[in-house]
Amino acid sequence: MPLNVIREDRSRSPVKNGAGNKDRAVADDMVDGNSAAEIFKSGVIGFTYDDLICLPGRIDFALHDVVLETRFTRGIHLNTPIVSSPMDTVTESDMAIAMALQGGIGIIHTNMPIEDPVCISPNTTVAELDVIHAKCGFKAFPVTSDGKMNSKLEGIITKRDTIFVNNKETLVSHVMTKAANLTTAMDGVCLNDAYETLKSAKKGKIPIVGKEGQLVALIAAADIRKEDQFPLATKDASGRLLVAASVGTRPADRDRVAMLVKAGVDAIVVDSSQGDSMFQRDMLRWMRKEFPDLQIIGGNVVTKLQAKHLIDCGVDALRVGMGIGSICTTQEVTACGRAQASAVYSVAKIAKAHGIPIIADGGISSPGHIVKALCMGASTVMCGSLLAGTKETPGEYFFVDGHRLKRYRGMGSIDAMKKGSDDRYFGNHSQIKVAQGVCGTVQDKGPVEYYIPYLTQGMKHGMQDIGARTLTGLHEELYSGSLRFEIRSPAAQREGGVHGLHSFEKKLYAGGGLS
Repeated sequence: MPLNVIREDRSRSPVKNGAGNKDRAVADDMVDGNSAAEIFKSGVIGFTYDDLICLPGRIDFALHDVVLETRFTRGIHLNTPIVSSPMDTVTESDMAIAMALQGGIGIIHTNMPIEDPVCISPNTTVAELDVIHAKCGFKAFPVTSDGKMNSKLEGIITKRDTIFVNNKETLVSHVMTKAANLTTAMDGVCLNDAYETLKSAKKGKIPIVGKEGQLVALIAAADIRKEDQFPLATKDASGRLLVAASVGTRPADRDRVAMLVKAGVDAIVVDSSQGDSMFQRDMLRWMRKEFPDLQIIGGNVVTKLQAKHLIDCGVDALRVGMGIGSICTTQEVTACGRAQASAVYSVAKIAKAHGIPIIADGGISSPGHIVKALCMGASTVMCGSLLAGTKETPGEYFFVDGHRLKRYRGMGSIDAMKKGSDDRYFGNHSQIKVAQGVCGTVQDKGPVEYYIPYLTQGMKHGMQDIGARTLTGLHEELYSGSLRFEIRSPAAQREGGVHGLHSFEKKLYAGGGLS
């Protein structure tokens, strides 16, 4: 085509807008880079996030105009496209709560035993209570007839009740506040009414009881006050924070699924390193039949055919990635996997055709990597190492050479396998366990309340530079071809990082978080 011939062709336009719906007339010689379809069409080379760079578009909107709302599954929407990984050094209750408050969601790991929330029996001694308190960190515990949920509420024991008790063998039933003197609310009470009850009684917590006086839940004033503090929080219509959990593919995991559903879980991830197996397909079909309304996530997959097999089993989302985590050695051990950018783009195309969102799992070490994953078609990203070391992760901090550290391990490490995660690598009956992950340490990153806003602010800057106001608009530009990329040489990758300095200090964010 002659250079002076100008035609209307959005797929060739380097100029973008937030909605991604305005075609612009441009000359062919003004179009830089390549579309994702052009880059990945050969399928000969696998590309990682660092291999690619997004070319900038035109900025015609402010940073605060960028909206990160997305889908986690068919039926679950998030305001922040970040998911915490179901690893036993990343996500337990503290992380799940923190992620939901920030607009994302946490996935409880499968090594966590099935047990009721912590209750105390009337025959528990003060000494035993001190041990439980040290382990859990809670300041108050409900006391039920047999020490379990859904049993008759006998009272509440707090730190104030035991602080002056010298005889540690004293039973909590002798010092607790008895149920007859407690302010309670009936099961089914709405959040606003519960808050009004708390205010009028001037109490920090109220038990929620059933018709027979059995303990159903415990509502704290601090939790209700978070309604205003965290406007992006991931909640259901009742104001309850959403949470997901992972399961394996063993027969016993079907009992785990049933218990999770009974406990009110919002989504379940079938946790397998190679998701296209008869074990997972059987589990997915069973879950879809037994719990038709449950949001089910399958994976991990990295090819279109793998994805199609799990889609046919009725999944509501797909988890994409194999062997690319910072503590994963699957590709090294098994010679099997795929470069993550190629995997995400390939699976996202077929998932999009079936209306299913995908979760890009692994290979994320910066906000830029999150942006690139979204540019490949992902709706959310799953983070393990990126969140490891935050205050909410399991484990204690320790110091080495002046650095405050926490332990972080892959679910394919020998240590994690001994806890039960070998099922995700189909090795639970093997006499010899072959590790597909390592154990390591990571530096303290502070609380999630500050760290997630740093990540989301970085994502917004990236989308603004690209010229996309929304993730929907970004994906429209991806599939129309107006989102442009270049492949980076090793020298270009070095140039794109910090270089030429004798030394430098890298600070992730300033102040107490960014809005």
